[in-house]
Amino acid sequence: MNADRPAWEQLSAVRVLSPVQPRKLAKVPFVEMAEGRLQGVVSSGSDIERVYVSSITAGTHTYNCSTNNNRPCGGLRGAPCKHLQSLADEAILQYGLDHVTRYLRVEGESSWDLMRNLSGGHESLPAAVVFSRFLRHLAYLELPGTGEPIAEMHWFPSLGAVS
Repeated sequence: MNADRPAWEQLSAVRVLSPVQPRKLAKVPFVEMAEGRLQGVVSSGSDIERVYVSSITAGTHTYNCSTNNNRPCGGLRGAPCKHLQSLADEAILQYGLDHVTRYLRVEGESSWDLMRNLSGGHESLPAAVVFSRFLRHLAYLELPGTGEPIAEMHWFPSLGAVS
């Protein structure tokens, strides 16, 4: 091991952050902070077969919400929609308020404050990348349980891999 680099940088597995609180996976089955955005998949409140890909960009605070086939959310009328609020709520449950507000570079004491303090407007972004990642995560859930290594998951985070 290289003494100049932290131990976690020298391993092929990283520590998984346990959720701060239990999440409502039926409403927001996928939430992540990646690619400079808080992003995820949010279930429709009116159609069980429809999902929305929602995102808030860190720093600029621009936001987007559309169906997985890039149809804009009808709730985006000059302000963030309820899907974005649900995304923020679940991100705070997953990562904690401090972590989310630091990542997005916005102040707030709650998810409502966070949404109210967003300084950007709507920015149209393609949903395909986030939705594809969500589908890939669903595929991992269908793999049979095993104690043996799974080749396609050699990169997957491991609990307890880093102390």
